[in-house]
Amino acid sequence: MRISPPAFALSLALLSVSSVSHGQRPDADVIPLSATLTEEARTALAAQKYDDATNLLESALAVDPKNRSAFITLATVAERQGLPGKAIRLYREALLIEPNDIVALAGQGEALVLRGAMTKAQENLARIKQLCIAACPEQDQLASAIARGAPTRTVSAEVVKPNPVVTEAPPKAQ
Repeated sequence: MRISPPAFALSLALLSVSSVSHGQRPDADVIPLSATLTEEARTALAAQKYDDATNLLESALAVDPKNRSAFITLATVAERQGLPGKAIRLYREALLIEPNDIVALAGQGEALVLRGAMTKAQENLARIKQLCIAACPEQDQLASAIARGAPTRTVSAEVVKPNPVVTEAPPKAQ
């Protein structure tokens, strides 16, 4: 089934209206203190102060649990700490607030690639392709990550020294 561009635009507009009516707010409606804490967290993230960034973002979310940007930034912190599973969950939280967030879809897709969940990553890419009217960098970034594939894990071979054989003397007969 092919949807005409005007029908697609109308369906997106209706989706936006229905999203707002179900408790989802646009980013402009984020509580100002939460937005400020998120910006401070981005500064800490840029300085690689992951614990500080995490604390600031958790505070931002305590102030405003619908701060999608805080979830996305917290997911980025998790990725930088090598925690793709946690990042996937945090991106999912952002997508519950706004299912069409291209940045969250791409970030989640890249984290899925790191976990080896290539099919789900490709689903995110397909969704981004539907949402991007023109080419968007998130689409290219996720497509590149999928093309590279999941990183291979190397297991270091440790040299195991055999235990010396200990022989006990037989018990003395009495």
